[in-house]
Amino acid sequence: MAWTLTVRCGPRVKRSRHEQLDAALTELEARGRELSAAAPRRTVTRTRRFEPAAQVYARLELAGPQRLVASVRTGVDIRGDGTTEAYRGRIRRELIAAEPGESAYAALRRSLAF
Repeated sequence: MAWTLTVRCGPRVKRSRHEQLDAALTELEARGRELSAAAPRRTVTRTRRFEPAAQVYARLELAGPQRLVASVRTGVDIRGDGTTEAYRGRIRRELIAAEPGESAYAALRRSLAF
């Protein structure tokens, strides 16, 4: 049984496999904090201007533990202003509410505690 971490940032996609959930969550948090610090603060196209909170700069997805049809799909979205939101699901994403003083990564860990 393995966990797959997929990091999407613009056109770049990187995948890594982890045997343990804790190792996958640790890498997800490390990559997320790194990308959050590098998030652009504003995006302007030819026709529209996007507010930083309205865009998803990067998406980190965790799937597993089954290989073909994962029973758990969850992750963290990094917004253009550097804020993070934890979610569960793939097609229909459901936000994971963070407790007061809790980061999105801690809320994700809490939701995955079996």
